[in-house]
Amino acid sequence: MGREFARHDRVSSQMQKELSLILQREISDPRVGFVTINEVIVTKDLAVAKIYVTVLNTDVAGKKASTKALNEMSPVIRHALAKRMRLRHISELRFYYDDSFDTGMRVAELLSEVSEDLTDRAESLPSQSE
Repeated sequence: MGREFARHDRVSSQMQKELSLILQREISDPRVGFVTINEVIVTKDLAVAKIYVTVLNTDVAGKKASTKALNEMSPVIRHALAKRMRLRHISELRFYYDDSFDTGMRVAELLSEVSEDLTDRAESLPSQSE
């Protein structure tokens, strides 16, 4: 009988929780801004962790700067993570900006525009009962 979740999946989940706490409480770099960790994917050998983040900044340059700052601070973050997790080796941390939130917001805007356009067209059509 196999395990329900693989070890790297369990490590990913725990790492996401711990990284959220570390970024919230221990990292006070103004370049980072308000960061949300969307997903952590750890390789099967636990060597590398890809961390997908969303940054609450309005411009693209701020989002790229925050991701760059996180990658520059990854040794410090990795050290803080090593104190919290009971692993022999801590994965190399690589931060990536996750644009799925931005894409979802853009799709929602487009859908609302289409919906408004359809209601405007329906209102401008003559009614069948006249």
